[in-house]
Amino acid sequence: MLTKRLFTTVGTVAGLTGLVLAGTMLTTPTLRADDENSSSDRWRIEQGLQIAPVHLTYDKHKRDLVGLGSYIVNAVSECNGCHSAGPQTQFQPAHNPYTRLGTPSPPFFTPPAMENTLTYLGGGRNFGKVGPTTSDPTVPPDIVSRNLTPDNSGLPEQGASFDEFMKSIRLGIDADHLHPNCNGTTITKNCFPPPFDGSLLQVMPWPAYRDWTDRDLLAIYEYLKSIPCIASPGHSC
Repeated sequence: MLTKRLFTTVGTVAGLTGLVLAGTMLTTPTLRADDENSSSDRWRIEQGLQIAPVHLTYDKHKRDLVGLGSYIVNAVSECNGCHSAGPQTQFQPAHNPYTRLGTPSPPFFTPPAMENTLTYLGGGRNFGKVGPTTSDPTVPPDIVSRNLTPDNSGLPEQGASFDEFMKSIRLGIDADHLHPNCNGTTITKNCFPPPFDGSLLQVMPWPAYRDWTDRDLLAIYEYLKSIPCIASPGHSC
């Protein structure tokens, strides 16, 4: 009799436990990786906000996107390595990791590495020419990295819309059309001869980034909107 009661009690508890677990599984919302406040991105968001080398200005509800964008730009892609004027000015003089360790001051490196806020994502790095050179020094043209900071419109990349930004990453499209294809008649300077396509970004590693998620791209765009403007030719603050 005692044994029967014991099994009855255990069976009842087990049944209730199963119902509770089943109810939990049915009522608990599933977390998705692309939710704006997804816990899977939380540590990236917080790390991104901590490592941003410049003061950020953004709406409160954009905090998570900006933090994630900073993480991708600064910790994953190292965008400033290309979109600044080069290693000589990319870092603050006393905090340039490419110089020797030592004391007390430049040219010696004093940890930690620190980005130069006066050149951060301001473009201007010359990558030289793509393809064989010709007798015309402008063909093919020198490729110079673009200024990614927001201009006086408040939008990054010299006023690029998010749609333009997305197409530049997904498809490599150069919305500025700085270097068209040479046609031998009306377009003979600062142009690309075949087989290179002047409508595409020729140095930007967009093929490696094209599979980022839509949320990743929006996060990067919002981060670029939040950083300070750096003036450059054709880019007013």
